[in-house]
Amino acid sequence: MKKALFTTLGFLFLGLGILGIFLPVLPTTPFLLLTAILFAKSSDRWYQKLITHPTLGSYILNFREHRSIPLKVKITTISLLWITIGCSALFAVSQLWLRILLLGIALGVSVHVASFKTEK
Repeated sequence: MKKALFTTLGFLFLGLGILGIFLPVLPTTPFLLLTAILFAKSSDRWYQKLITHPTLGSYILNFREHRSIPLKVKITTISLLWITIGCSALFAVSQLWLRILLLGIALGVSVHVASFKTEK
């Protein structure tokens, strides 16, 4: 029962992590790391598939071992973040306080992403 719950939660957080790749406000790394932990505790098969995945696997292993993010990923993440939130703040939101909040969130996330070491 516990393994089934962890596997189900692993897939839920995997989905959120993948969504986070495309939605800059949703974090990718914490969800993928949580997925790896849940799969490691519940299913060696899914854990191995996750960490050997051509894109996600290296991302997870590099972050776990070095706590670093590749420069290309940093640039892409911060760029998409500002494009998405910038467009939302300019075109989708009319209240000034909400625009300021969105830009503050973008700034906070940018600082957080930039604070990690850059993978060499």
